[in-house]
Amino acid sequence: MEFDCLDAESLTGFDWDDGNVYKNEKKHGLHYKIIEEVFFNEPLLIVEDFSHSLDECRCVAYGRDNKNSKIMVVFTVRENYIRVISARNMTKKERSFYENHKTNPYL
Repeated sequence: MEFDCLDAESLTGFDWDDGNVYKNEKKHGLHYKIIEEVFFNEPLLIVEDFSHSLDECRCVAYGRDNKNSKIMVVFTVRENYIRVISARNMTKKERSFYENHKTNPYL
């Protein structure tokens, strides 16, 4: 069964890979619970990423954690779960993109 990254109503939670949890915290200083906050705060901007995977839908989420830090999350959807691939604080260019497009949540 194929799922659309942008179909939020079909999503039921998160599926974490131990390696990605470790990588995001060690390399980018982001605990997995902080990354999850991005998906529950508005505005949340989600863009499909067609260039990095031919096998599955991959998306990039631009949003904020509960402390208002701007975070970029690359993710896919597997069996109704968000599976985070990578997350980090937004770059200056990404912050500008987010601020200019956050009123249109699905590009």
